[in-house]
Parts: sequence; structure tokens; C-alpha cells
Amino acid sequence: MISLKFTLLGTGTSQGIPVIGCRCPACISKDKRDERFRCSALIEDQTHRIIIDVGPDFRQQALRHELSDLDAVLITHEHNDHVIGLDDLRPLIFRRRTPMKIYAEVRVLDDIRKRFEYAFQEQYYPGAPSFELLPISPGDRLEWGEITVEVIRTMHGGLPIVSFIIQDRLAYLTDVNHVPEYSVEKLRNIETLILDALRREKHHSHNNLQDAIDFGVSINAGQTFLIHLSHMMGPTADWEKDLPGDVFPSYDNQSFDLD
Repeated sequence: MISLKFTLLGTGTSQGIPVIGCRCPACISKDKRDERFRCSALIEDQTHRIIIDVGPDFRQQALRHELSDLDAVLITHEHNDHVIGLDDLRPLIFRRRTPMKIYAEVRVLDDIRKRFEYAFQEQYYPGAPSFELLPISPGDRLEWGEITVEVIRTMHGGLPIVSFIIQDRLAYLTDVNHVPEYSVEKLRNIETLILDALRREKHHSHNNLQDAIDFGVSINAGQTFLIHLSHMMGPTADWEKDLPGDVFPSYDNQSFDLD
């Protein structure tokens, strides 16, 4: 029986792990934790299912989790690894016989209209997906049954994006390298922080490993789990032993109970 649960469907960077054609230690690792789909997450209670981001691995993620219904999609930003799977929502849309609700900032919704122009033609093409585009902004609070999601502002380099706080207990921040102070206050003392940590070296638009560790400390997070991990981090077993006691590597299909 499903309680209120948050599941990481994917925890990898835009290329995933293994990377095509790469023979680095992470990409040839036999550790299942080193097999990472592109970042996405599922929130579910007894009667509702909400997904955060639908990248190029969405079809495989949905099949793996036997996903047969979905109430809505939350989009953090418009980069390909977070939206390009929208077309694969078609079976769920056809089953429900109603447009899929897509929540994102206005700028991102405009981008979706351009990328998936065929879904918005006046003369509907049979077989095309149908979307209901719903604008959100930082400060919004969304609800589906027992599920509550608060929208906050974060930064991906120079690009303003959104992140989410679920049930006031778990924060999901992907593709982040800066959090404005007013969002920091929302995150302070959060029970579980799920946070971007691309690699060890500095990056212009993502946290590196030390950035993520430091941010968790700065907000007094109860525990921090690292996502959007690239193969440049190396095999999980090689670097997890160096983490502080309240910081952990994430892995695909990892779940968090939010009851």
C-alpha cells in the first residue's frame, strides 16, 4: 500500500551514467547505484501522483515504476534533460482522456509551446499529446489530496529556476548553484535536503560536492542527499566514505517516507 512517498526516478546529470562511449571507472562500475537516469522525481499518496521534470529517460522510468496514471507535472526549468520527455506522457493522457496539467514558470511554458508546437495546433493532430499549461511562481503553494508543494526561487547560473518543498519536510533542488536569501529562509532546518552536486571541481551553474555539503550545513539540514551527479564524481563507493555523517549519495529509485 502506498503511503505519502517521494521517489527519485533519476539522479544523474544531463548525460546520465553510464555516458555513451565512456569507459571511465564510474561508467563501467558494476555498482547499481552508479547507473543513473536523468533527474526526475515522483510524489505520491493513496490517490495522487505528481512528477517533477520529465527528461529523455521518462519512458523507462515510468515503465520501471509501473506508472499508469499521473495528476500533474512540475517543471523546474526548460533545459532539455528536464522537459524533452513530455511527448512520452501520451499514453497517460490518452488513458485519462484529458490534457495533462503542466506547472511551470511562464517563460518555461512559452518554451514548451515552441518545442512541442504540434501539441498546440488549432487543427488537432490525432495522436499528439494535449497539455494544460499552468503558470507558477515562487511563493505558490500547490495541493493534491494529502500532497503539498511549495515553490521557491533558486538559480542555475544566470537562469532563474524553481525548486520545491514537499510537505514542509523535504526540499528538492536540482540544477542549482545559488539560493537567494529569501529562499534560504524557507529551507532553514529542513528535515531532508535533496541537492545538486555535479562533480568535485567548480562549475559555473551547478554546485560542486563541497558547495552542496556547505549549503546543507548553512541551513542546518537534518540530512542531505546528493543528486544530478556526473560520471566525473567517480564510482559512488570511492567518494561516499569521505562524506560527513549527515550527507549521503542518492541513487535511482530511492524513496523517502513523508507520512
